[in-house]
Order: sequence, then structure tokens, then C-alpha cells
Amino acid sequence: MGIQIQIPEKAERIISVLTEAGFEAYVVGGCVRDAILGRTAADWDITTNARPEQVKALFPRTLDTGLQHGTVTVMQGKEGFEVTTYRIDGEYLDGRHPDKVIFTPSLLEDLKRRDFTVNAMAYNQKDGLVDAFDGLGDLKRGRIRCVGDPRERFTEDALRILRAVRFSAQLDFAIEEKTKEALSEFAPNLRKVSAERIQTELVKLLVSPHPETFRVVWETGISAVILPEFDACMETPQQNPHHCWSVGEHTLHALPFVEADRTLRLAVLLHDIGKPLVRTRDEQGIDHFYRHAEKGAELANQILRRLKFDNDTRKKTARLVQVHDDLQAEATERGVRRAVHRIGADIFPDYLKVRRADILAQNPAVQEKKLKNLEEIEGLYQKILRQQDCLTLKDLAVTGRDLMDAGLKPGPQLGRTLNELLELVIEHPEYNKKELLLERIIPPVSS
Repeated sequence: MGIQIQIPEKAERIISVLTEAGFEAYVVGGCVRDAILGRTAADWDITTNARPEQVKALFPRTLDTGLQHGTVTVMQGKEGFEVTTYRIDGEYLDGRHPDKVIFTPSLLEDLKRRDFTVNAMAYNQKDGLVDAFDGLGDLKRGRIRCVGDPRERFTEDALRILRAVRFSAQLDFAIEEKTKEALSEFAPNLRKVSAERIQTELVKLLVSPHPETFRVVWETGISAVILPEFDACMETPQQNPHHCWSVGEHTLHALPFVEADRTLRLAVLLHDIGKPLVRTRDEQGIDHFYRHAEKGAELANQILRRLKFDNDTRKKTARLVQVHDDLQAEATERGVRRAVHRIGADIFPDYLKVRRADILAQNPAVQEKKLKNLEEIEGLYQKILRQQDCLTLKDLAVTGRDLMDAGLKPGPQLGRTLNELLELVIEHPEYNKKELLLERIIPPVSS
């Protein structure tokens, strides 16, 4: 008895319509891999020897999503399924896209052009698993291996170089030796790939269960092309009682200690990116990295702009890099309120998470004291939230309108007064009452 896969009803219906009309049809690629691994497949893609126009004739609702590549999206209710004709790719003149696709009647020819063996399997209920390249064996061995000659696969499409590492991180698979050698050889070809595509793969790698696999990005020379600033981190030692690794090694160790959120993982990846630029060594041979967080925030901003990240992600990540090393918070309610005000109420919870990951990748000899302090701060922060203490202008018991009604004129002075009142209330939460605050700005009328 071979492998059996439970195909979703709507995808099964599409396969049935195609086969009843005399065509071949299979689910193919990542959904087959994920089903065998017991993972939830994101998309169920179908491959067939029917031409796009024949597919369109068989189904009432279709979308022309990629006709030039032989892809039609067949709608089943509100769900769309990509149905693609078996094809052979023409020349990859730009190292990214085939100049043409040639339709083929052969499933085997179609599977041959795919990137990795674990993604080159097809399945339907009648024929079972079609696995011409031992993808199933590679799934059992836990390895990422190119279909055929890896040098050909990476020459065709340079993005596959980064995809190999991303799949390795997502599945916790090793990269097969010849495939890994080819990664190093062809890494420079990533210069041909758009920043948007690199960004997508990079984020998938970072939010995977094994973000520390980013090490392979460095080992194979990929980071030299897409993130040279990280290579500088790997080459920067930290002769310092707080650390036991280079800047880059410390970063790789810190990554898994923060949850799989894109902004948090990006912030941890880039939190010390400014260190190589500011390192100094004193007479005792101890390294110092004064103002590295400030420099890192600038650099993080530039890197994320270069990789075409959206403005929100870019700004929030840069802010977290800037504040990650803020050590001024005293473990008192007042100290924590001040810290929230200084760091920003919107990012303070994330600052705590980045800080924790940073500490957990430092010298074990200094961790205990730092973690204890961080836990006290976290406990006080939760207490402040429960008490609903005023932390931002929107929590203040008076508004700009209240101040104007009380006689203050609109203008810079109004903003300054609001901020002064906020600082007062952060020091003394009990003052956050409208009448008390208005009394402070309006001198009492003398009798």
C-alpha cells in the first residue's frame, strides 16, 4: 500500500472534471510535500496535460492569472485553485524567468523543471504518488536536494538559492552537499533578483521554526550579496565580559529566543548591526560599542529600505533597534512608567521581548542578574497596565481643547503644557484628574 493523501473536496472535484473529460490531473508540489509531512498545505496546486483554453472550457468560473505560463485559476465557490498545464521552460536569459514556456504532454518533463525533489512529487487517487526523483526518500532523510544538476537549477532561477535555505529552516532539513556547494558558487547571481522577492524569502526564513539557519546564508556567501552588513558582524569580535561570541554569532543565538513575528525577528537580526562601525578597544583589551544602537537604527532603516520593506515595518524595526539597549529603567513603578514614556508605549512590550532575546544570547555568567531585573520590570509593567496608570497623552485627564477652554491660546505653548502635565502624571499618577491638572496651569484668582 503506497502513500495516501487526503485531497480537499474542491481540489478533488477539479481533478475529477479534468479526468472525466479525458485529461490527466494531479495535485503537485508543496501541497504534496506538506500532506506527506502531516503539515497543513497553504495552497493545493493542480497540474494537467489540458491546455489553458481546455481548462477554461470545462469550468464555469475561471481567472486568467498566468496564461503565458499555462496557469488558470479555477474558482470553487470563493476559493481559487491554480491549474497549470504541464510545461517545459525555455531559456532563462535573465537568471530569473524563462523567455518562453513550451507545453508538454509529459508529467515527467514538467516535474523535471521543478526546484527541489521534495517539491517535485505529484499525486492523484488513481495513480497514487508520482515521485521520479526520490522526493519521498529526501523527506525521510530530512534533506533539501535539487532536481537534477543543482548548477542548472540555480542558473535558471537565482531565487532558488535563497529558497533552498528557507526550506531548510522551515522543515529543519539539511541541504545536500552538491546542492550546498552550488549555493556558494551561484550566490552572486542573486544580484539579478528583485529586492521584493529576496525580502519575501528572507522573512519566511526568519519567521520559520529555525531562524538560526540564517548561518547558512552567511556560510554560502548569500549574505555577502543581500546583507553584507551581517558579514561585518560575523567578523567583529566582542572581547567584553558581557559576551562570549562575535557580534554575528551572538545575533544567530538570539534569533530563536523571540517569537516568530516578522518585526521582532528583524529587530533581533539587526539589533547589533551598528556594532562593527563603532567598536573601540581600551588599554585593558576590552571592546566597547558606544552608541551602537543609534548607529544600528540608521543602518536598519537603510537595509530595510533597500530590501523594499513597507514603511511601518521599517520604522518599527528601526525604533526597536534604537531602544533595544536602553538600560535606564529602574525596577520601580515610577522608573518603569518613565521607561514606557521614553521608549514609547506602543513598542514597550516588544522592547521587553527583544531585550530578553539579547540577554539570553549573552555570556551565561551575567545572564541571571539581568534576567531577574528584566522580570521585575515586566512584573511592574503588568501592574501599571492593571492600574491603568496614565502613560501617554491620550490617557491624560485633560485635552488640548480643555486647556483652550481654560484660556490657553493654540500654538506651541499648548503642546508643551500638555507634555509637562504628562511628565507630572508619570511621576505622580494620582494627579491625573481634570480639576487637579487645570489648577496647575491656571493661577488661582486672588480675592
